[in-house]
Amino acid sequence: MNQQLVDDVIRMALAEDAPWGDVTSEAFVPETAVATAVLNAREPGVASGLDVFARTFTLVDARAEVALHISDGDTFTAGQQLASVSGNARAVLRAERIALNLSQRMSGIATQTAAYVAQVAGTHARIVDTRKTTPGLRALERHAVRCGGGHNHRFSLSDAVMAKDNHLAVLAAEGIDLGEAIRRARASIGHTTHLEVEVDRLDQVETVVSAGVDTIMLDNFSLEDLRAGVALVAGRAIVEASGGVNIDAVAAIAATGVDVISVGALTHSVRSLDLGLDIAVSAAAR
Repeated sequence: MNQQLVDDVIRMALAEDAPWGDVTSEAFVPETAVATAVLNAREPGVASGLDVFARTFTLVDARAEVALHISDGDTFTAGQQLASVSGNARAVLRAERIALNLSQRMSGIATQTAAYVAQVAGTHARIVDTRKTTPGLRALERHAVRCGGGHNHRFSLSDAVMAKDNHLAVLAAEGIDLGEAIRRARASIGHTTHLEVEVDRLDQVETVVSAGVDTIMLDNFSLEDLRAGVALVAGRAIVEASGGVNIDAVAAIAATGVDVISVGALTHSVRSLDLGLDIAVSAAAR
């Protein structure tokens, strides 16, 4: 993750959470009070966002000390201590919620991704994310996918040419031949730019592949049609399966021989993991 981007996300979240300061801590907690805190896992999972957790505290108070007991990508059990923090009590309380929000969500994504990856073990299919991410948090959420053993799809609209159903609907409305449109697109882009096209019917496969795509996405295909699509492509392009993918269906999808399975649920409907920060405060001056 780019550190400047991470810092921007954290600063934005801190400003949203306390635009005019933490009036509760300023009213109740002595200015010189010191706090120590432990990040505890209340359920098992896969860690992600621990560096983000630590950075939140040091952005609020550069003198804060944060020790990480495990690393991103590590598994942990319920009750395990993941990190510890010490510093000015007001600063620790100021950073607490944001540090937890980000690390809980990222660990939830990593944990869910790991569950999907486990389901496709023994196949050559890779689990990838989508652009269905929380606005402003894409870089963090995609890092979390990697922590869970998954892979990233294109990061943004600027990274690859990817014609989906709505693009093809415009072509059809304009009377433009799909194969010719693909060939023109290929001729207009740089040789390093990846070209992917989505189809929703088997009879589109040969037109798209023969026009020279790098990846063909088979969207909402049945298992039988996925197997047929893989056979039709015959190694001439990467085959991606998308649509209707869930934890119960993903193993069967992988068994059809597809190369990539894109899963929006990794980020768009994930549950944040239950992590807690237990704080003790003393009146000792720093």
